[in-house]
Amino acid sequence: MKRLVALFLLTACATRHPVPEDPRWLTYVGGDGPGAGRHIVLVAAEQEYRSEESLPMLAKILATRHGFHCTVLFALDRNGMVDPTAEAPPKDPASHHDIPGLEHLAHADLLILSHRFMRLPPDQLAHCIAWLDSGKPLIGIRTANHGFAGPFPYQVGDRSVRFGDDVLGGSFRDHHGGWHREATRGIVVTANQDHAILRGVADVFGPSDVYRTYPQGAGLPDGCTPLLLGQPLQGLRPDDAPNQDKEALPVAWAKTWTGATGKTARVFHTTMGSARDFQCEDLRRMLVNAVYWGLGIENLLPARADVTTVGPYAPRESGFDYERLDVRPRPPAAFR
Repeated sequence: MKRLVALFLLTACATRHPVPEDPRWLTYVGGDGPGAGRHIVLVAAEQEYRSEESLPMLAKILATRHGFHCTVLFALDRNGMVDPTAEAPPKDPASHHDIPGLEHLAHADLLILSHRFMRLPPDQLAHCIAWLDSGKPLIGIRTANHGFAGPFPYQVGDRSVRFGDDVLGGSFRDHHGGWHREATRGIVVTANQDHAILRGVADVFGPSDVYRTYPQGAGLPDGCTPLLLGQPLQGLRPDDAPNQDKEALPVAWAKTWTGATGKTARVFHTTMGSARDFQCEDLRRMLVNAVYWGLGIENLLPARADVTTVGPYAPRESGFDYERLDVRPRPPAAFR
């Protein structure tokens, strides 16, 4: 009888979502799978690449196909609406963005960030900094490498930490590919093709352009393992020819980060990741693989992880032409 009770309690803990339902965020209960009982927080807080659409889609895949509990947090306006049109960074130096629910990072297992020029109040920023000292894994998507506005108030020893360059391994310096003109063809780095994050990944394409994340003549920082190069194309279609005048630059890599407590975390960063980039199956697969790798359970990955979308997925285009794209404030539930 005691064994049955213990089994029941273990099963209940694995199936009960650790975050209460709330209209300010979205929760997805994990099903069966290797992720059972683990909790992933995803933060959608940028204004150009429709993360408010892509991260709920990824959360549904991670919950339904792989068993992870997922919570999607958003930057909300004063009316509690997801507003990708909000000014970032705010011109008023006294104003802040608001991402409710960051306190739930304290009990999460992995964090996925897709944010851009966020200026957070001190209490919310403290939750992010605590994560960097936790030794828990982090995934940064595209604009995450310039995700915070202004100086990042975090030090390790006597050294000020740059979130993009130091934590993620690179920061946005320029549009190497033509902005909204040249798509990206992913090229697997042959020397690292056996890395778990690349398992089953072969055909990567996205309509967003290649970022330059390090100065001309330099390369990825020491400690970064390049996984995918991005070749700019001459247009926005998958069959467009490469732009031979532009070299392929890294668009995905793995590294580690050691915070002020001395704990070391696994970190994955990709500069691809617009909502329409994630229409590519193998880009979704790379992201899901990175979750397993970050958590140290890559031995549980199949040869080709199931990344079939759960329900329809037809995201809006990237860009700032909000009226044409029908991008406007909506409640979090609109993105479920």
